[in-house]
Amino acid sequence: MTRIESPAANGRLDDEWLEADSFGGFASGTVGTERTRRYHALLLTATQPPTGRMVLVNGVEAWLEDASGAQRIPLSSQRYGSGYVSADLSKTLSTFDTEPWPTWRFQIDGQTLTAELFVAKQTGETVLRWRLDGDGDGGAFTLKVRPLLSGRDYHALHHDNAAFNFEAHLQGDQVRWQSYGDVPAIVAASNGTYEHAPDWYRDFCYVRERERGLDFAEDLATPGVFSFDLSRGEAVLVLSANQGAATPAQATANRLSEIERARRAAFPSVLARSADSYVVARNEGSTVLAGFPWFTDWGRDTFIAMRGLLLASGRYADAEAILLEWASTISEGMLPNRFPDSGGAPEYNSVDASLWFAIAVHDYLLAGHAGPDTRTRLQQAVDAILEGYSRGTRFQISADQDGLLRAGVPGVQLTWMDAKVGDWVVTPRIGKPVEIQALWINALRIAAVWNPRWTEPAERAALAFKTRFTDPATGALYDVADADHTPGKLDRSIRPNQLFAIGGLPFALLDKTAARPIVDQCEQQLLTPLGLRTLSPGDPAYKGRYSGGPLQRDGAYHQGTVWPWLLGAFVDAWLYVHGDEPGALGQARERFVAPLREHMHHAGLDHLSEVADGDAPHTPGGTPFQAWSLGELMRLEQRFTT
Repeated sequence: MTRIESPAANGRLDDEWLEADSFGGFASGTVGTERTRRYHALLLTATQPPTGRMVLVNGVEAWLEDASGAQRIPLSSQRYGSGYVSADLSKTLSTFDTEPWPTWRFQIDGQTLTAELFVAKQTGETVLRWRLDGDGDGGAFTLKVRPLLSGRDYHALHHDNAAFNFEAHLQGDQVRWQSYGDVPAIVAASNGTYEHAPDWYRDFCYVRERERGLDFAEDLATPGVFSFDLSRGEAVLVLSANQGAATPAQATANRLSEIERARRAAFPSVLARSADSYVVARNEGSTVLAGFPWFTDWGRDTFIAMRGLLLASGRYADAEAILLEWASTISEGMLPNRFPDSGGAPEYNSVDASLWFAIAVHDYLLAGHAGPDTRTRLQQAVDAILEGYSRGTRFQISADQDGLLRAGVPGVQLTWMDAKVGDWVVTPRIGKPVEIQALWINALRIAAVWNPRWTEPAERAALAFKTRFTDPATGALYDVADADHTPGKLDRSIRPNQLFAIGGLPFALLDKTAARPIVDQCEQQLLTPLGLRTLSPGDPAYKGRYSGGPLQRDGAYHQGTVWPWLLGAFVDAWLYVHGDEPGALGQARERFVAPLREHMHHAGLDHLSEVADGDAPHTPGGTPFQAWSLGELMRLEQRFTT
């Protein structure tokens, strides 16, 4: 868990929290309550799980009023385009906790006002709760809560318009609003009173969007105000989409302690609880979201992340369901890399997603959980991938005469280094990328266990790899051989991809002596406390900052930017070389893993960021909640504890 004392004084107001449901919806925001992203919301629902995400309730304006109405104490903060910030919480907000869910404590007139937020996994409801404790008179204050609504795609922004429907339908303790006819309705249940008072709040400013060079201003509609007499006990507000009516507020209040106990029992560690955020429904099965707030499920990310998120934590049934779901999507040896948010045909545009699937199948079958039918189906899926790649498939992906895997056409990004701006593919890596060979040879060796047909191709490719990828000048590995499909052309860029030849995968391709120069080069030029740089700082193309608009950020994405998920392969490789030395395991954990654990208390709280700057102080960026970053940390933690 993360506890932040005096968030304002410690500069922690911008750290972010996440509460996810089981369908792709979520609530998220900042410690200081200010919405800094268009994705920050209290009720964000997936209408076609895990996609079709819509923001319904963006936030609330919450405050306390004394009996006379003259004193108003803010409990939320809003930033507007003029630079005006509606409230300074620095004097009242004393602590923030993530355990068991986001919890804020305000010190007010000798009393503690506790505010909590919880998302019910199976219903998608967001529960807000406030209570006043201490020696003061709770009856001196009335809590006022004004919901701020939109009804938009989660990537979009909302603006003042005449079409917004402010009409409220009251029934019992529930209020229902239908902002637009083609979006889900909002049901709010409370143990307070509701006064209809329609209005627009205009020109909210989202500073993270502004920093990213994107549109950042939004107008939100507010239909009315809830009032709660805190002298009568806690205030509860339950927000729900119309897929299911909101739970009565009092019933929710009575069940919260039970829910808290159940959550603690289900997730014995912070890592396990955080990992659960990424496992969501797709069709009749499950999938893994690549990250929050803007990613959905991507093939490559799913299979890399699940090794730690699911297999390392013993969630074998979930892993099996996901692998079987994806196995049914194989086409010409390829697995999709992405399902479009709006539905439609999946996108087959990755050379490595299928190979990472084979790695995940290996790890899952090794656990001994699969029954005979599942084992057969997964083995057949891996065979189909290798058959398709051997024959040749889309984007000139095929086994070459030397047994290595060639791939790539101009204008298409196929490896994990997949940044593209317009027609500009930043790191095309056409030819024979080094990590693709490691994945290909590992997949062949994995399948050779049950199908002898793959034994000879595996041996031939492994021999070619040893003779074609080692740079005699350094002993490290080239990043791409036969670059641009030109025989003998070599890309000597110093990148972390070479690590997968000796770490991060079931089989190392080189012996320890040959591996040592690779580890040394990566440690000296690429290693940072938050992961590995994607390019050496000595390279003329190196970009040390991941910032600016889309062009600048995508241009730096794999040109020096640090990726935490790469630390998994590095630590494996480092231990492969140093593992026989006294204290190597403890040294690796202290030097390489401890900084990642510490990072979980910053940025995306209880999670790991997607990327960080290549230059010190390695400021985190990208998504604050990234699945494969967390998954690789969990995979390493399992290694250290078994």
